[in-house]
Amino acid sequence: MKMAQIQQSSSQQQKQTLTEHKPDSSKGFSCGEVGCIRTRNKVICCHFSSDGKLLASAGHDKKAVLWNMDTLQTETTPEEHQYLITDVQFRPNSTQLATASFDKSVRLWDAANPSYCLNSYTGHTSHVMSLDFHPKKNDLFCFCDSNNEIRYWSISPFSCTRVSKQGGRAHVRFQPLTGQLLAAASDKVVSIFDVDNDRQLQSFQGHSGVVNYLCWDLSGDLLASVSEESAKVWSLNTGDCIHELSANGNQFHSCVFHPSSSALLVIGGMRSLKLWNMVKNKSMTIPAHENIIAALAQSPVTGMVASASHDSSVKLWK
Repeated sequence: MKMAQIQQSSSQQQKQTLTEHKPDSSKGFSCGEVGCIRTRNKVICCHFSSDGKLLASAGHDKKAVLWNMDTLQTETTPEEHQYLITDVQFRPNSTQLATASFDKSVRLWDAANPSYCLNSYTGHTSHVMSLDFHPKKNDLFCFCDSNNEIRYWSISPFSCTRVSKQGGRAHVRFQPLTGQLLAAASDKVVSIFDVDNDRQLQSFQGHSGVVNYLCWDLSGDLLASVSEESAKVWSLNTGDCIHELSANGNQFHSCVFHPSSSALLVIGGMRSLKLWNMVKNKSMTIPAHENIIAALAQSPVTGMVASASHDSSVKLWK
């Protein structure tokens, strides 16, 4: 076991561990913990940079933690947000990242020099709940707020380009590769919008509870959605729910397609990760955290999965 430990100040201490873990290979797929970082407060979002070399996480600490995957050292942005950070996303093929917050603001940072904020929009009227960068037009991102409004935002100049006529409250994610579509979760419904025409193309209904998390597979053909009661996978071609898994008393909070197989969905639950092979409809449960797993991220470059939890830790899995 290798240990790396740093102290950033007397008030802030973060610890990383890199462990050699023998994965459980039952049922033909595996996932083992390979690293852990601890923060002071609940972590509720995380995201890998395009090259997989950086992992950003954030939450109740009101600042983003940037984790270098090669050195396992961490840096943080200043605590400029007034309230918790709801989402963090890297700009594609860049070290820049954006944070959304309950303080009704969006901030832009650069992991290469995270000591100051590059740009901010602080005049919003509602809590900013989620944001995402367009995969192709990487000067563009969008965010949704607690008032069910979606805004498209330009980085240069840093300004609003459009207020969408469509709604989204909990989560927004652009379709990978093309960015032609935007998936948005609002209450129990998942909507698919045409980004250029600002039209709703599809409405996925069937969750009995509020949808709190969305993720696309790498091809952009499948979309997974999670409510506390169940996980559903939707086909964009047919508009149908093609796979469903009940939480069976557990609570589902997050999901991500496995970086090496779109047949495998990783679901974050109350304390455990569930690896669900949708094609074979088999699942296995991995003890992972001591509280809600609020977010999951994956890097197709490195094959890593990251889990962020209310237990004040972020873990790496492979």
